[in-house]
Amino acid sequence: MDILTLLPQFGNIFMTLLAFVVCLSVIVAVHEYGHYIVGRWSGIKAEVFSLGFGPVLFSRMDKHGTRWQLAALPFGGFVKFLGDADAASGKDAEAMANVPPERLRQTMHGAPLWARTATVAAGPIFNFILSIIVFAAIMMTQGKTAEPFAVGALKPLPVVGVTLEPGDRILAIEGIEMPEFGEGFDDLLDALPTRALLDYEVERDGRRITAQGPHLMPPLISGLAPQSSAYASAMLPGDVITAINGVPVAAFGELKEVVESSNGAELDLQLWRPDGAAFDVAITPRRVDEPQADGGFKTEWRIGIAGGLAFEPATETLGPVEAVGNAVVQTGEIIRSSVSGLYHMVTGAISSCNMSGPIGIAQVSGAMASQGPESFIWFIAVLSTAVGLLNLFPVPVLDGGHLVFYAYEAVTGRPPSDKALRIMMTVGLTLVLSLMLFALFNDIFCP
Repeated sequence: MDILTLLPQFGNIFMTLLAFVVCLSVIVAVHEYGHYIVGRWSGIKAEVFSLGFGPVLFSRMDKHGTRWQLAALPFGGFVKFLGDADAASGKDAEAMANVPPERLRQTMHGAPLWARTATVAAGPIFNFILSIIVFAAIMMTQGKTAEPFAVGALKPLPVVGVTLEPGDRILAIEGIEMPEFGEGFDDLLDALPTRALLDYEVERDGRRITAQGPHLMPPLISGLAPQSSAYASAMLPGDVITAINGVPVAAFGELKEVVESSNGAELDLQLWRPDGAAFDVAITPRRVDEPQADGGFKTEWRIGIAGGLAFEPATETLGPVEAVGNAVVQTGEIIRSSVSGLYHMVTGAISSCNMSGPIGIAQVSGAMASQGPESFIWFIAVLSTAVGLLNLFPVPVLDGGHLVFYAYEAVTGRPPSDKALRIMMTVGLTLVLSLMLFALFNDIFCP
């Protein structure tokens, strides 16, 4: 094989690894900084703040006596507090015995219960705060769909005879009154005829006129889902599917119906690209477990493309208070769907292949990075929420396990014995490693 043919593959692998390392490093740095700064505020001394594990590449000592270091293996990080035996904040009995009495308050194991609880909880909380900040910033940048609903910019489509213009306020389509955006929108889409060109009643320059415009939701690809059939094909965002198995399609709903009823059979898609090129793609739908509004899941056939409107709606500025509120809701929804997904996997309601390991996460990181910085940053926020949630699970060695120990201490007035802690930490580490191996198995063997 010509070595030159391998260069694109090596390039893709490199970009995937780079995206994964950047994504993980940002999330870990924020998580560990939460532990560090709240610990410092609480009077607990941090000896080491490490980004990465293994051989130290760079380090410096700050004025507070904390060594900040960058290690060779960029797949995690830790804060080691005074009196800790390891990165999991296990107690170093020998070191604790040698700590002067006046410094016991500065150790993780000699500090008041409130200080330890706040320090441990700060890691996941900082992950959630990162997600909320990122979601809010992106929402403010994008703005929100303006009311009344109007055309912002038309997207390139293979439709002839369009007289719709930017700035047109849409009053009705095919005689159906335009609802407020997000309210009754699905009903409108279901009621529209599946033609490439529709009649729009619009307000333009103060006059009510009829204009010709494309179907409100044409078979336009606005995004590709990572690890999907579409992502693995030659399709790109902006492409338009013009026919399926030789049958023309004019609306995204038609495409959705064909894919869902395919039962996994290969589909021949004809596509149009904005540069005018036309090409064919053979694609096989995959079974996907999708979360539902009631908390359950439904298995569907999907090829992994997101649809979009025929034009960008006009937008208006989203204020910071509203953006933060929406970002909190978004973060809460990720937590809800993650817990629901895990529950349904444990009960066998959905496939355990929905759980991804490091390879799967790296692939998604690379895929989101390839779709642009905004998609990649959004994914970092999503993964940050997931990491924060995972760390709150009541498993020893995780933050949630430590919080359970502190709750026990608060109730009984004394912490678990050192022997009991060692046993539980060993069990917790075994569970975490087993889960990681299971997720890695999924990455390798799941379709």
